[in-house]
Amino acid sequence: MNLIIDVGNSFVKLAIFDGDHIEHKEVVELNLILERIKAIDYTYKHIKEAIVSSVGKLSKTDINLIGERFDLLILNSETKLPYASLYKTPGTLGVDRIALVSASVKSYPDSNVLIIDAGTCITYDFINNKNEYLGGAISPGLRMRYKSLNNLTANLPLLDTELPNNIIGNSTEASIHSGVVYGVLKEIDGVIEAYKANYSDLTVILTGGDSNFLSKQLKSSIFATPNFLLEGLNFILQFNSNE
Repeated sequence: MNLIIDVGNSFVKLAIFDGDHIEHKEVVELNLILERIKAIDYTYKHIKEAIVSSVGKLSKTDINLIGERFDLLILNSETKLPYASLYKTPGTLGVDRIALVSASVKSYPDSNVLIIDAGTCITYDFINNKNEYLGGAISPGLRMRYKSLNNLTANLPLLDTELPNNIIGNSTEASIHSGVVYGVLKEIDGVIEAYKANYSDLTVILTGGDSNFLSKQLKSSIFATPNFLLEGLNFILQFNSNE
């Protein structure tokens, strides 16, 4: 069994994999991570290895204590990966993007794959059928767009995310919803079409916190996989265990 530790700004996703199957998943506050890992270790006695991503949020003490319980792999730009990276600045590539590309290699080997992660930012990552990661793009996510309109203007309100009834906004609030939501939807559809112009056999994967909200509105065929990042981290751990 493997323990997957995905550290965010305030919360941590913990997942236990038995092979490729998720046995358990939970989200905990960052300050409770050691307490929960201790409980998990007590309940699931066959966990041998663990992987940590976004390690910058954890103290060295936390990392050392986790390493005392498991054979610990810390994901960074030096970690051996199941694909060839042609990215020119690997040290600046987010570990979340690394994990998502790894998951695509596991699920769709030898394929042209575009992974779209709709979260705080919208990231686009492309790996070709030669198992080469080429890079992608980063743009503002839904909430970032709503917040920027409020923060960088004098009079526009901060709104909750809402699907507009019409592309023509007949009020300021309706206009904001139209601009933000349709802007994101048209961007994603446009990016997919641009990739398909070069790669007709493209597989498109949509994941991230806003994937459920967006997936029903997008015209392109996609695979929404909420556990994709965790699966990628588990695959990286498996890959390094076999080295």
